[in-house]
Amino acid sequence: MLRFTLRQIEYAVAILDHGSVAAASVHLGVAQPTLSAALAKLEDQVGLQLFIRHHAQGVSPSPAGLKFLAEARNLLTHAQDLQRDTESAGTAIAGVLSLASFATIAPAIVPQLISSFMAVHPAASIHMAEGTQDELFAGLRGGQFELALLYDVDMPDDLSVTPLASVAPYVLLPEGHRLTRLRQVPLVALKDEPFILLDIAPSRTYFTRILEAAGITPRVAFSSPSLEVVRGLVGQRLGYSILVTRPHGDHSYSGEALAVKPIADDVERGVIALAALKQMRKTRLVSAFEAHCINTFRKTGSNL
Repeated sequence: MLRFTLRQIEYAVAILDHGSVAAASVHLGVAQPTLSAALAKLEDQVGLQLFIRHHAQGVSPSPAGLKFLAEARNLLTHAQDLQRDTESAGTAIAGVLSLASFATIAPAIVPQLISSFMAVHPAASIHMAEGTQDELFAGLRGGQFELALLYDVDMPDDLSVTPLASVAPYVLLPEGHRLTRLRQVPLVALKDEPFILLDIAPSRTYFTRILEAAGITPRVAFSSPSLEVVRGLVGQRLGYSILVTRPHGDHSYSGEALAVKPIADDVERGVIALAALKQMRKTRLVSAFEAHCINTFRKTGSNL
């Protein structure tokens, strides 16, 4: 027999999401003493301290609590799935999907994926976040995100990965650069050029690895975690860059023309993928969105 109830789980997850019993009380419309008593009973029943109490500053999850609450959130989602299945005889895809995306991928790909998915499944909604690779990993492990759209580079073993598209990196040059006359740019031609690095993990290691594999030690003149800052620096003729994500329109934010050139060498390609925590059983909504992404990339390739 279960030692705790779904109601207790719901209360605990709300406290996690809102950072305090008081804020969760307002969100749920439940009295604070009721929430505090339910939390205390849940901790006693599972034999874990789920939260660390901070005087007048809310609560934060304990390490054991973070793992338990990630599983608990998944349990709640499946319970909601079961309820919807009963109500709709299993025909509707509904609920809220928590999706995160790597920062450089998000602007070019995510809005279209969300729009096209919700057009097919109007009863579903998507909560979107974006961040660095480490932030996406932490969010998946903590239960804040169910899926993350990212590049399949340096992936940890506790995540399942679904490849969506293979994308060739390219050289970005200012318009009129001497190398723009070439149809493809051999990497050796860049060895004396100043390099502008997209300085965000895992991009920084991926792009420098491409150059080092060709025997080139890049001369990093500037670096930035922002794709558009990198493009702007190239537009100002301060160097070249190697990128994968290609925004629509080959101009910087300030209007300078940019030249995109394929790399002549056989180089490591970028793989856009969906990641999820292996230990989490996928809901019908997650599975439907994953299938939608696979079908979308299959139809359009990498040019979303």
